[in-house]
Amino acid sequence: MPVPYTKLVIEHFKNPHNVGEIEDADVKVTEGSPACGDMLTLYLKVDPETHVITDVKFRSYGCASNIATGSIITDMVKGKTVDEAMKITWKDAAEALGGLPPVKVHCSVLAADALHSAVEIYMEKTGLVKEKQPTTIEKVFQKLSHVINPETGIDIVKSNLIKNISIKDGIIKIDLNIEPDSQFAENIKEEIIERLEFLWDVKEIQVNFMK
Repeated sequence: MPVPYTKLVIEHFKNPHNVGEIEDADVKVTEGSPACGDMLTLYLKVDPETHVITDVKFRSYGCASNIATGSIITDMVKGKTVDEAMKITWKDAAEALGGLPPVKVHCSVLAADALHSAVEIYMEKTGLVKEKQPTTIEKVFQKLSHVINPETGIDIVKSNLIKNISIKDGIIKIDLNIEPDSQFAENIKEEIIERLEFLWDVKEIQVNFMK
């Protein structure tokens, strides 16, 4: 039975590029979910003056396509400015590998999502956001859809852990249906803050656990 992968996919799977961690990374993001079996953590180091990505590494927790797309997309962004990196799409990653089986296209989407999330956080963190729209509840929900509940492997939006969100005078208040003494409560709180703290008009983030 023929292998459903191109030679490039197999090459990047067997010998992935840029694997590892960057201890002093400017940005670190994780996308994906244990529930679907694929996760990818991306680390970026960016020159503060030119905004060129000088180093990038990844950790993959998934299949051959997940590893290969992480490898190829890190190759593609190294040496690019953050603006250029933001324009790289999942189709670009898939095409650079010579194509992916239809059932594995989501792996290239995952890699591109991780890249875009990382660049977006960097731009918020450094004030490079060009259109400074007020932070809305919809924007907060979009950000929190990337925060995974480790207990279920599903993001906190889909798993209905968010009881209420309010925004007033730069203060975001988030009430979660999680026991305060849950083993994952503080991990979830920390990731929520990491996703929201650099929004340009946010002064404070309050996360409350209630059941």
